[in-house]
Amino acid sequence: MYIMENTELKTLGQTIRLKRENLGLTQNEVAERAGLDRNYIGMVERGERNPSYLSLIKIAKGLNLTVYQLIKP
Repeated sequence: MYIMENTELKTLGQTIRLKRENLGLTQNEVAERAGLDRNYIGMVERGERNPSYLSLIKIAKGLNLTVYQLIKP
């Protein structure tokens, strides 16, 4: 179970990173827009943190996207 969770978190983090980079934004810019810490954004992107639903909403807003756009298969 842990391996699957870790893989899923890394996949989510890679998706967030790719979308952020495609928008030309830094982690700091997304963090400011989302009202979150830059270190937290980095940890999510590396798959080290399991963001709550509310954090996903904030990250999506920071990227001007919907949560669905972050998690869709």
